[in-house]
Amino acid sequence: MGELIDAAVGFPGVAFTSAMAVVVCFWLLVAVGLGRADSFDEDADLGAAGLGGVPVAVAVSLLVATGWLVTLAGSVALARTGWTGLAHAAGDVGLLAVAALVAYGATRALVRAPARGPSGADPSPQDLVGSVCTVRTGWVDRESGRAEVAAPDGTVAVVEIRQDPSAPGEPLAVGSGALLHAYDATGAFFWAVPCAVALAPCRPRPARAADAPPEGPADTGPADAPWPHADCA
Repeated sequence: MGELIDAAVGFPGVAFTSAMAVVVCFWLLVAVGLGRADSFDEDADLGAAGLGGVPVAVAVSLLVATGWLVTLAGSVALARTGWTGLAHAAGDVGLLAVAALVAYGATRALVRAPARGPSGADPSPQDLVGSVCTVRTGWVDRESGRAEVAAPDGTVAVVEIRQDPSAPGEPLAVGSGALLHAYDATGAFFWAVPCAVALAPCRPRPARAADAPPEGPADTGPADAPWPHADCA
């Protein structure tokens, strides 16, 4: 136990220990309702670093927790080598670099996992063009934005989106619907336009004689089924 405490408060573990304390306090605030998991999504976009697909707080928490565990294990191992002086200092610096690299690699693998289908392959961007998604960030502009969209295989993918400035409609906000109308391969994001999709309340339809012919194509569905209405800008 003493070795773990020394590793946590000594260099390089103290760098991740301090960050870990902040992470724990943040999630305690979220647990009691004084914060939101997506609080930092409007201020930072980790998609360019390969850590998009989950809220920023989740990605950073995974990064810090993984780095903290690696530095604890590495510091205990270094302490048992008996190294001193310059050799021990070089080992500490190397451990900090290794912990950062391992934490980044593990976090990138973990945050990309939810966007993969059952076979482990990401859905093709072209398969998602024309789909309606749900915005999951505070707002969407030409610089940042994320949304959830149902892939053809039934899985839910988190994608990077940007609002098309030439398209009419209100700015996209969290919870709103958007149509993915094009994919930018260079920036690895979808261009999106506002798309409001709503279901009208279920209400009974007038009774009709059994031998009466259908009145039209729209009158052939179940009598009690809700009627979808979509209005895409």
